[in-house]
Amino acid sequence: MSGPLTGVRVLVLAGMGPVPFVGMMLADMGAHVVRIVRPPHRSARALGQTDGLREEYDVVNRGVDAVAVDLKDPEGIATVLRLISGADVFVEGYRPGVAERLGLGPDVVLARNPEIVYTRLTGYGRTGPLATEAGHDINYVAQTGALHAMARAGEAPRPPINLLGDYAGGAAIGAFGIVCALLEAWKSGRGQVVDAAMVDGVALLTAKLQGLRAAGRYSDVPGTNYLDSGAPFYDTYRCADGNYLAVGALEPDFYAEFVARLGVDTSDWPDQDDRANWPRLRELIGAALATRTRAEWAGVYEGTDACVTPVLTFDEAAEDPHNVHRGLFQRVDGVLHPAPAPRLSRTPARSPETPRTDRLDVADLLADWTGAEPVSDADYVAAQPFPKEGPA
Repeated sequence: MSGPLTGVRVLVLAGMGPVPFVGMMLADMGAHVVRIVRPPHRSARALGQTDGLREEYDVVNRGVDAVAVDLKDPEGIATVLRLISGADVFVEGYRPGVAERLGLGPDVVLARNPEIVYTRLTGYGRTGPLATEAGHDINYVAQTGALHAMARAGEAPRPPINLLGDYAGGAAIGAFGIVCALLEAWKSGRGQVVDAAMVDGVALLTAKLQGLRAAGRYSDVPGTNYLDSGAPFYDTYRCADGNYLAVGALEPDFYAEFVARLGVDTSDWPDQDDRANWPRLRELIGAALATRTRAEWAGVYEGTDACVTPVLTFDEAAEDPHNVHRGLFQRVDGVLHPAPAPRLSRTPARSPETPRTDRLDVADLLADWTGAEPVSDADYVAAQPFPKEGPA
């Protein structure tokens, strides 16, 4: 074990989207993360536990242990509550009301362990007209206004895979909230609820754009601004071999170096800030870059401040000299793993490993986390706020 979160115990109700990614981030930094998964006799995929990937390919579960517990059985809920007694963090990603119906809502959990950080990861949040609506990354990003901005001029918005809502706005912001609440709990001795909604996180990520809009320096018309493909010197261009270059020559000095190395006469080109002539400038830049291959242009701009980068595939990125030097990616049993981030000098994250395919024994985990069992399962079951036939 290594990492700054060594010794932190995290219990996660298995789910999809940001839920496993939060577990991975915490496990990378040394936390002991345990997923509660459904027993083999129940359909995990039908119940939203997995997207069908075999365990060894599910990179977001690296470094995470799993234990099978039936949450439809009162004894299973009793087991989870006993594990909660020894946990520092509890994470669930259900729609509002589901955890409460299971008997695992924040009131019950915090009563069992007053110091625990109870984390709720949702799309639309725990309150509001959309709180109980189904959705995916594209829906949450659309709700915040961010998706509207992700379009070229005159074209439809393009969903950013599921990196922005699920992982940046949801999981990364959620992990930040967990660490903040942990720090406070260690000082106060009191836990609290972390409400991490993807719409909240994505909205937060637009902070700089909101300031630019208020100052009149950012248009709500997509594809007309400096950073949204509107500016011809901040865009991607096709090369002679069909590969692409990313050009980010925003500052005047960087732009001057960029055009100076194109190898064409630019004396009659429009000025960089002549917005009315940006379409013509884009055509001129595109025509120039189409004359050589991506590799040739990479050689031309290597070591310069022109801000020109080859657009790499994942496999190319894994072999790129800079990325290799940084250890940006690591192949583990044939699967490409991104390295943990950020990097810490004294308590580094642990190295990526193949996700575990085995399951922990519940009794062993209880002994490790809670020591001797103070009361019987029957006593726990009798105390829970759901009918004897089991939670809804």
